[in-house]
Amino acid sequence: MDIFSSDFFKTELHRIISAAIREDVGDGDHSSLACIPNDALGKAKLLVKDTGIIAGVDFAKAVFQHVDTEIKVEEHIKDGSSVKYGDIVFYVSGKVQSILKSERLVLNGMQRMSAIATKTQKYVLQLEGTNTQILDTRKTTPGIRLLEKWAVHIGGGVNHRFGLYDMIMLKDNHIDYAGGISNAIERTKNYLKENNKELKIVVEARNFEEIEEILKHDGIYRILIDNFSIEDTKKAVDMIGGKCLTESSGGITFQNLRKYAECGVDFVSSGALTHSVSNMDLSLKAV
Repeated sequence: MDIFSSDFFKTELHRIISAAIREDVGDGDHSSLACIPNDALGKAKLLVKDTGIIAGVDFAKAVFQHVDTEIKVEEHIKDGSSVKYGDIVFYVSGKVQSILKSERLVLNGMQRMSAIATKTQKYVLQLEGTNTQILDTRKTTPGIRLLEKWAVHIGGGVNHRFGLYDMIMLKDNHIDYAGGISNAIERTKNYLKENNKELKIVVEARNFEEIEEILKHDGIYRILIDNFSIEDTKKAVDMIGGKCLTESSGGITFQNLRKYAECGVDFVSSGALTHSVSNMDLSLKAV
């Protein structure tokens, strides 16, 4: 199922927009209320002042509809499209007070989403010709993870898990607190059985010995090959031999991304897709 058409997505999106409007507007947009008549109608354009991949058009539509169901959006450029300086993504028309009330949330969301989509596509293109896909992580801005993972999706990346609830991921701390890999895996399998849950299990490996131990257990969806050198990653992939999927993480940069992919891993995960971006320059201007 496409999560971006699910009830979960719709509920989360509504929560994000509601919280952001409450934070920004409070008991009223007094700047607009003070000088713009309630019945004044107007039109504005979303102007690009940068280059990259646009993301957040559908988010903007949702914001405008949340604020005022009478607002109309005339879309000219779709999410995921390349844009350049001077492009007009959409026109929005309706009550001026409603447009102004929505403006900052629309821009904040679209600027960040577009930056993430742009960076993600750059990574995706770097992997072109390999069988490796780029994954995001949970290293997202608190409260707006959905928007940032949506942007990764728009940019052509693959969403990892959305939270702690939709996948089991046994990392170094879980393993150490549980008293080792085998303890962590067996306890996890028992937990899933006892609670009638079907969640994929990913286990992190810090060295070859841990990979060997993980491979003794059935039902592992993916092994996370963490902080391995490129040479050791190739050895790890050969050792795993297709018994489960593989993922490289830790120390991955844009410069060495392709070299890790050429080791044969199925996925490379990068927190930089969401935690290290510079917002795309966009403006909402009256016309």
